[in-house]
Amino acid sequence: MSVSLQSILKTTQERVSALAPRRAALERAAADAAEAPRWRDAFDGPSVALIAEVKRRSPSAGAIAPGLDAARQAAAYAAGGASAISVLTDGPHFGGSLDDLERVRAAVTVPVLRKDFILDPVQLFETRVAGASAVLLIVRALEDARLRELARLAAELGLGRLVEVHDRAELDRAVAVEPEAIGVNSRDLDTFTVDPARVEAVLPAVPAGIVAVAESGIATADDVTRAAGWGADAVLVGTALARAANPAEAVRALSCITRVPGARGVAAR
Repeated sequence: MSVSLQSILKTTQERVSALAPRRAALERAAADAAEAPRWRDAFDGPSVALIAEVKRRSPSAGAIAPGLDAARQAAAYAAGGASAISVLTDGPHFGGSLDDLERVRAAVTVPVLRKDFILDPVQLFETRVAGASAVLLIVRALEDARLRELARLAAELGLGRLVEVHDRAELDRAVAVEPEAIGVNSRDLDTFTVDPARVEAVLPAVPAGIVAVAESGIATADDVTRAAGWGADAVLVGTALARAANPAEAVRALSCITRVPGARGVAAR
């Protein structure tokens, strides 16, 4: 059976419905949760920041690193110089879990991003409780009213927002919710094909003052250099790092590319 964005969202909605009875308890726990490392601090340096992803599998690639230990992998990424760690918490399609996020948070001191299909406020409460510094919001998965609601609540909870887009129309919608970071994904979520031209077309238009993140299809230092030329302040890399025999060294190889001032404007602090 083929996987589509709509089928993933349907499965996610079932998970959200199962969380409903715990909403009040999660909201109380979120209010009392310990402060996490600040998301924006991941992007302070002169180099293109690397968001290194903990990833076991995906609908497009299948099994990537089935036996990956989330905490150990994240610690290796941090040792190699990763600016932040992304943790996939979707179980059915990516082999992740919220437990992975909690274990990663305990293993590293850099900011941790929860990467999932966030559809409902209850997921933001559990994200805060699990210790994430930031959360991914996918424009294509959300109507405008819900996107605004989730972006506003995330900010109130102290969560950074990485808002993901695929084209200029989605970029306009993302800018409207004033996120700390906008990610331009070269992977089409309907077909799962990767086309770097999507990033090249959209990333330079991300306004200065918002962190611009290139996502998907990045595996080499040349790829990072190319993204820097388009104005990237950061790149998010998953598959190439998850498959690496030495994750720390793989991170080091991608973490030394200098940003290009003027490509679109280096993100302000």
